Amino acid sequence: MADQIKVTGMVIVSSPIGENDKRIVLLTKEKGKISAFVRGARRPGNHLMAASDSFAFGTFYLVQGKDSYTLINADISNYFRELTEDINKTYTAYYFLELAEYYAVENEESYKMLKLLYVALRALVNGKIDIRLVRYVYELKILVINGEYPEFSVCRNCGSSEALTVFSMFSDGVLCKDCERTVKDGISLNPSTLYALQYVVYADFKDLYTFTVTEEVLAELKMVMARCIHNYIDRRMNSLDILDVLEQNI
Repeated sequence: MADQIKVTGMVIVSSPIGENDKRIVLLTKEKGKISAFVRGARRPGNHLMAASDSFAFGTFYLVQGKDSYTLINADISNYFRELTEDINKTYTAYYFLELAEYYAVENEESYKMLKLLYVALRALVNGKIDIRLVRYVYELKILVINGEYPEFSVCRNCGSSEALTVFSMFSDGVLCKDCERTVKDGISLNPSTLYALQYVVYADFKDLYTFTVTEEVLAELKMVMARCIHNYIDRRMNSLDILDVLEQNI
């Protein structure tokens, strides 16, 4: 029998295969993105039925075959079932999974991305912070983890850290008051918006969801992150269209 491996991770994709099986994609701390088959997972009473659902987080035991992994056991510590109780939370959470699947790399340690995904889902479950803010923080931090994000600390034109007033996607960051007229796509930023962006870039994962913002700041964060996602990600997430419609009703 092939050697068994143990990984810590979360199911980020779960798809039916045939009559009784599933194919899952795990985001794991040790090996990044892993695809695995789960034999009999759709058969009532199967011990891996719940463990092969999206959002299941815990320890997974797999064996590697010639072409793929097979899941043989799992110890699940959190199923995040509370997310299904609110449609806005559900689609926000699926959007998070899609972004994680987009960025995750096979056989490359993914501790930071897994940690971000976990704390973001916990923030959704806790419900203490506006769902929109949870989303914008997640979007920016996943860009930061992957090393491609705008400069929010100094002016992209002159290098000053003072009087930063606008965000420009064309300039890939913020500009100061003296340089703001050099771009045509500038978004004026409230100082609190700029602070929030800077905070998310540098904050530890445990501190990401410890603040709230005003509606004005939320609106500016929405504009900034919409441009960032459009610029840095070359694929439209399936859940995003539904999420954007739902967000209009929040």
